Amino acid sequence: MGIIGKGTKCNVSGCDNDGIRSLNTKKIEEAGLRVSTTNKKAALCKEHYKEWKKETKGDRSLDRARFDIY
Repeated sequence: MGIIGKGTKCNVSGCDNDGIRSLNTKKIEEAGLRVSTTNKKAALCKEHYKEWKKETKGDRSLDRARFDIY
């Protein structure tokens, strides 16, 4: 059972919504979101996950393109 299954709240500072996705804390911080945990994984609510996706869209498409070469 992961952190979302245990009922974790969103780890973005100032947010009390339920978490729906867990991501690497460093990746979340690189997108500009301030995280209030020191763990490797952090939970994001629906709104902050959507914001993270918008901020990292270009980087994620480059990562996918790297694997599509072969």
